[in-house]
Amino acid sequence: MMRVVFALVLVFATAAVQAQAIQAVTEDTAYTYLEHGRVSGPATEHVRAALTRAGFSDVRIDLYPWARAYAMAESQPNVLIYLIARTPEREDRFKWAGELMRINYHLYKLTAREDVVVDSLDAARRYRVGVMRSDVRQQYLQRNGFAHLVESSGNDANFQKLLAGRVDLVPLPRGDAARLCRKFGIDCATLTPVLALDALTVDLYMAFSPSTDEAVVERLRRAYAALKAEGHLVDID
Repeated sequence: MMRVVFALVLVFATAAVQAQAIQAVTEDTAYTYLEHGRVSGPATEHVRAALTRAGFSDVRIDLYPWARAYAMAESQPNVLIYLIARTPEREDRFKWAGELMRINYHLYKLTAREDVVVDSLDAARRYRVGVMRSDVRQQYLQRNGFAHLVESSGNDANFQKLLAGRVDLVPLPRGDAARLCRKFGIDCATLTPVLALDALTVDLYMAFSPSTDEAVVERLRRAYAALKAEGHLVDID
């Protein structure tokens, strides 16, 4: 009899976890973007596959400016944020569900800006650098003594400031640089990477808000790990 009761409790507990409404949030990048009105991109497909494998049926995925997505993931239950850099400062602020990719950043300038000369991090400090609020790049540059940071709400606005000469440099991964050139209809030769930010090479994750039930987090962790072990996910690059 006790076995039957335990089995029923387990079934109901599993059903309760599966019935949880999950809101996944991200920003517009080369790996997460709108396509025909639906959030798509290689990172999104990994997240969607993991949520499906975990049995979550009530799922909504939205694009927001990064600062808004970050604030939602800090304060609301059952919010899954991706692609978020896993840094020591963030370690206890979120519940980490799985690594999606590793990313490298470069500082970019407009090729025509011969007055912008950067051969070291120290040399870059004198210039105006476009960043996004609450982003790991902003935090990294602040820690390294950059005093001329210009904030934007998202990648597009940040890039437009570079094109308009309102900032001198922007930190971007190569994938985003290429995507933004295509989006704004410019030749990528217009941009020049001037400095690799090697110390900013980071692993990007999907992570739940801290108030999310641990059973929900663990269910997604296991589902994602199983998909990777079975070879169903192609590496994101």
